[in-house]
Amino acid sequence: MPRGAIALPGVLPPLRPPGTVRGGENDRVPRRGHRLSPSDDELYQRTHISLLQQEPSPSMYIDSYNRHGFVINGSRVLGPCALLPNSVVQWNVGSHQDIIEDSFSLFWMLEPRIEIVVVGTGNKMERLNPQVLQAIRQRGIAVEVQDTPNACATFNFLSHEGRVTGAALIPPPGETSLTHLGPAAA
Repeated sequence: MPRGAIALPGVLPPLRPPGTVRGGENDRVPRRGHRLSPSDDELYQRTHISLLQQEPSPSMYIDSYNRHGFVINGSRVLGPCALLPNSVVQWNVGSHQDIIEDSFSLFWMLEPRIEIVVVGTGNKMERLNPQVLQAIRQRGIAVEVQDTPNACATFNFLSHEGRVTGAALIPPPGETSLTHLGPAAA
């Protein structure tokens, strides 16, 4: 056995100190660059996680709509509204003609990023300014413009799929009313 080698009888082949050679080749024993001391290990064990939200929040669903507004997750919202993944806010537009690039600024400021915004323009699908649509798409957000009844159904479908979806909805001016588009209808 080479000088300085340590032998464990019947268990392992003899270990050689670092830097020794066997058969003319440089056969080094692997070394750790850094060994953790007990104080280092205690530091790693002290890491903790703080949860901001204990349970995943339920998806937003549009239960119904009429000429006055919408019922979203059981709550009545009057007038045009913007639906975000976990909240609803009033949308300051009167008709599709009032929609400008700044009308959508809320959607591109959010994290996690909205994948698609569904726009409901009332009883019928109205064309939006192409420059407004282009500005939204340049920020990486897809836009789907539809009449409000179809926009509500599309939003519910995308939300049910788990997509990060937003909606910008103008109530349809007629007496049209659709009840319960929620998860039970899916």
